[in-house]
Amino acid sequence: MDPTPGRWGPFWTPITPEAGSLLQAVQQTVPHITLKSIANNPDIDTIHNEDHPKVAAALADLNAALAAAPPKPLKPAQGVRKGKPVDFAKGDRLHEWEVPFDWPADWPTAAGAAFEVFHAARQAMQRRMDQSIADHAEQETLYDKPRKDPNKLRICGPFSVEAVPAPTVLSLDESVPPSAADETVARSGETSRQALWRDELLKTGVRGKGGAMLRFAEFETLPGLKYIHASGSLAETGERVVVSFGPEHAALEQRQVELALTETETLRPSPKFILFCAFTFDPEAAKDIDEVNWPGVTLLKAQMNTDLLTEDLKKGRSSNQSFWLMGQPDVDLRKRKDGLWEVQVNGFDYFDPRKGDLVSGGTKQIAMWSLDVDYDNRSLMPHQVFFPMADAKGGWNRLRKTVRAELDEDLLEQFHGTVSLPFEAGENRRIAVKIVDDRGIESLKIMSLEG
Repeated sequence: MDPTPGRWGPFWTPITPEAGSLLQAVQQTVPHITLKSIANNPDIDTIHNEDHPKVAAALADLNAALAAAPPKPLKPAQGVRKGKPVDFAKGDRLHEWEVPFDWPADWPTAAGAAFEVFHAARQAMQRRMDQSIADHAEQETLYDKPRKDPNKLRICGPFSVEAVPAPTVLSLDESVPPSAADETVARSGETSRQALWRDELLKTGVRGKGGAMLRFAEFETLPGLKYIHASGSLAETGERVVVSFGPEHAALEQRQVELALTETETLRPSPKFILFCAFTFDPEAAKDIDEVNWPGVTLLKAQMNTDLLTEDLKKGRSSNQSFWLMGQPDVDLRKRKDGLWEVQVNGFDYFDPRKGDLVSGGTKQIAMWSLDVDYDNRSLMPHQVFFPMADAKGGWNRLRKTVRAELDEDLLEQFHGTVSLPFEAGENRRIAVKIVDDRGIESLKIMSLEG
C-alpha cells in the first residue's frame, strides 16, 4: 500500500494519521412527515380502494374457518371490545384490528392459510401507503448525519478547514460583473476586544524561541488610523513598535496587511517593528508579511492564544503565553537532473528578540509538515504529509495495525523525514509548504517553480 495521501476533499487537511470510516460532505435526507402531509395525500384513498377488498376477503375466510371449528374465546388487545371475550361458538366475528399478529396455539389448522393471506394483504396495503406518504412529504436534511462511504477508508485524524466554501453558481441572467476588493474585507477600527488584547500584550509580551521575550514599555492608540491598532516601544531598547490585530473569528487577510503598511508609511518617526497579531493568518497575508522588504523596518507575525477569546479560558490556563512569534519555514527547493522537483525542510526561521535577527530553529521541533505540489493561491491540498517527530508507534507507523495492509517500508521511512518525494511541476507552478511545530504553531511558505 502506498501511504501517499491524496486530495481527501476540497478543503480538508490531516493532522494525525489514523484509520476510520470516510464521511462524505453530503448529509442524509429523510421525509418530514406531518399530519397535514398525510391528510392531503392524494393517493391514500386510491390505494385503499384497490387493496382493501383483498384484506376484507381474507378476513371473511378467516372468520368462516374459526366459526367452523371454534377455538376458545379471544380477548382483543385493542378496539371497543378490548379485554372482552369474542366467542366464535356464539357467532362472534373478528374485526380487522382485532386479528392477532402472532398465531394463537389453539386455533384450528384450517384457519392458518386465511390468517397468512390476511396479514400479507394488510401489510402490502400499508407499505404502499407509507411509500406514498414519504414520496409526497417534504425532505428534511440531517446536517449532523453525513453519509458514510463503505468502499473507502479514511486514513487521517481530525480535520481543519483550509479553504473558503465554493461560490454559489448563478445563471447568466443573475450574474453580476466582478468588483474590486475594498476596505470592508479587512477588520478595521477600535473595538473592546482590541483594548483587552493590547493590555494583555503589554502585560505578557511576545514569546520567541528558547524562552526569549519581546517586552513592551507602553502602548497607546493612534487617532485616525483603522488598521494600526496600537503604538508602543520596546522595554529594553525603546525602539518604536506598531501593532495590527486580526479579527476575532476569521483569518487576518492580505488586504489588512496592505492597508496597515500604507498607514505605517504616514507615521513619524517610522517604527522599527510592525507586529501583526492574529489567531490565524491567511496564507497570502502570511506570505506578504514574510516577504516585504522595508529597509529599517522588520515585520513580525505573532499567533494569539485562543484562550483570549473567552475570559474563563484565559483565567483557567496554566501559563501567560498569550502571544507567540511565528517564523517562516526554512525550505530549500531544488530541481533534480531528471526534471523533477524536491523540497527539503530545514526548520523554522524564528525572530530572536535578544539578537534582533532571524535564527534557524532546526528540525527537531517539527511535529508535522505537508507539501502542496500545485498551490492554487486558494487552498492548501496536502499531496505529501510528513511526521518527523513520530517514533515507531506514531505517525504513519500507526497505519500498519489499523488498515491491516502491507505498507511500503521505503515510503514510510521517507514520510517521517524532512525531504519530500520527487514531484512534477503542476499547472500553477507554485508550491506551498506548511509546518506545524511541537507547540502547535503553524507556518506557511509559498514558492514559485521557475525554469
